Amino acid sequence: MEITITKTTTPRQKPSGNIPFGAFFSDHMFLMNYTKGQGWHDARIVPYGPLTLEPSAMVLHYAQEVFEGMKAYRTADGHIQLFRATENIARMARSCEKLCIPEVPADLYLDAVKKLVEVDKDWVPSQPDTSLYIRPYVIATDPKLGVHASSTYIFGIITCPVGSYYPEGINPVRIAIESREVRAVRGGTGFAKCGGNYAASLHASELAEQKGFSQVLWLDGVEQKYIEEVGSMNVMFKIAGKIVTPSLDSGSVLPGVTRKSCIQLLKDWGYEVQERNISIDELIGAVKSGALEEAWGAGTAAVVSPIGEIFYQGQDYTLNDFKIGPVTQKLYDTITGIQWGKIDDPYGWVIPVC
Repeated sequence: MEITITKTTTPRQKPSGNIPFGAFFSDHMFLMNYTKGQGWHDARIVPYGPLTLEPSAMVLHYAQEVFEGMKAYRTADGHIQLFRATENIARMARSCEKLCIPEVPADLYLDAVKKLVEVDKDWVPSQPDTSLYIRPYVIATDPKLGVHASSTYIFGIITCPVGSYYPEGINPVRIAIESREVRAVRGGTGFAKCGGNYAASLHASELAEQKGFSQVLWLDGVEQKYIEEVGSMNVMFKIAGKIVTPSLDSGSVLPGVTRKSCIQLLKDWGYEVQERNISIDELIGAVKSGALEEAWGAGTAAVVSPIGEIFYQGQDYTLNDFKIGPVTQKLYDTITGIQWGKIDDPYGWVIPVC
């Protein structure tokens, strides 16, 4: 499908200095429509601006939508590249299936991302630890009330230059284990990247933030016993020399692209990686015995986020003297090194744009 391009005549002001995450948006956006019986049509890049929706649009009432998150990176020689974008595209297809949304063809999806980044290539920052965040999404647009799948949709992509996700950077963070509220349950939408999962996390996250914690460590929604995710990231632990991360089998944990990359690297470095259930009792026991050597979150926005303190049932537990561990640091250096073209990519994870 041909993508038409209409460039802006009023360029937006680019941010300078420290770039906050998700606050400044680029000049253009990609849009494409879906109509039942016609399929996807009218692929276009247009100036960034408001969408026109009916007040009765189904996304506003029944949350039928999905989204993704990926980044474009500027290398030292000025080239721009994506990191594992095909994994994000495949994950959105699985999210779409769960939410009864028609799949966006993978080749068109990737072409749209690359063309939009190329049009707004001047928005890809070159300062250290910066990138262009890419947010694809699909929303249901039928102007009808009634709980059923929409027959019309918009697929859109917006981009924004970003710095570090956390103001504290790669420094360890304090997290609180949530033992009352849950973000997802077995058989639900936990494995899909949809807004409802994030909305369900807001209340507990707000309360934790008020108490000085950066994130919430979520437990499963059935027994509230097994660890699932930390904030909006996957979580990994180094226990007695082995890497342990929650299994994806329950369907309530997001299959993260950064998680997958970490597992590949760790195995190649000779670590035993266990994808399994890990109870909060086992984790706290490992902290008390000294077996828990490192813990970190993994996600596109932050890459990896070392955990320096865990709060559970009124008790603070400090990990690794509140310092980033060597494995966490090596993962960060390796993944970001590949993303920014500082080191070789032996896995074929990088996709050149321009």
